[in-house]
Amino acid sequence: MRSSSNPAFRNLPRGAAEYGPNVGFNQPQGGVPGYGPPQTSAGADDRPMTVDDVVIKTALSLGTALVTGVLTAIWAISQIPMSASGKILGIPGAVIGALVGSMIVGLVISLVIIFKKMPSGPLTLAYSAVEGVFLGAISGLFEALYPGIALQAIVGTAGVFIAMLVVYKTGAVKVTPKLTKWIIGAVVGVAIMMLVNLVTSLFFNFNPLRDGGPIAIIFSLVVIGVAAFSFLLDFDQADRMIREGTPSKWSWYVAFGLMTTLVWLYLEILRLLSYFQSD
Repeated sequence: MRSSSNPAFRNLPRGAAEYGPNVGFNQPQGGVPGYGPPQTSAGADDRPMTVDDVVIKTALSLGTALVTGVLTAIWAISQIPMSASGKILGIPGAVIGALVGSMIVGLVISLVIIFKKMPSGPLTLAYSAVEGVFLGAISGLFEALYPGIALQAIVGTAGVFIAMLVVYKTGAVKVTPKLTKWIIGAVVGVAIMMLVNLVTSLFFNFNPLRDGGPIAIIFSLVVIGVAAFSFLLDFDQADRMIREGTPSKWSWYVAFGLMTTLVWLYLEILRLLSYFQSD
């Protein structure tokens, strides 16, 4: 199994040969569409994973994040005091608390899921709910400044996700070991640049990658591209798990991995859109 740029997929099992071959995102499926050949198993969690398992678990995770995100955004907007000219007069402590608190809790849950090395539906849904609060709080702040920007970011994120899924399914871009190494290297490079930029902004008031200027716009476009290509590795990893007959319970892990990439992509698109709407 190839490596992935997504840390969520670093601890996956290498397969379950005892379940026999199965079908993946890219393969024709016999028998009942979406399920492949009939399988026998001791329990629902022990049967081989199918495409439907991945789709359902991912949809549940996304739905949970969307509900908590929308509710949090509406609440955050209602809490933010605005001037007659549309300027934010201040950020309430409750909004900051929700933002920082959900960020910390989300990080803790993600680390537990990654290092626990076992899939968990409740933990994945909890992570999705907390990330929804985190994204909702941020979106509320941006929405107060630039009405309509959150919806644009959601549409943009969905568009990139669908486009990369089509690219993967049609084989327009093949996930090869060389491409995998390139994407992982790009993710590491982006992370290092973000860390360096954070340090320089905190200690030297120098923030070229996030100040909204030409360099910041180019950097955001690069990050969006890297995040988009990371979906290819996520899809390929899920596809391999399905073909190798990995137990269906691991579809929660796939959903978690896709969620982490979607959160990253959404934040970057939201940031990029804000650059073009700044005065």
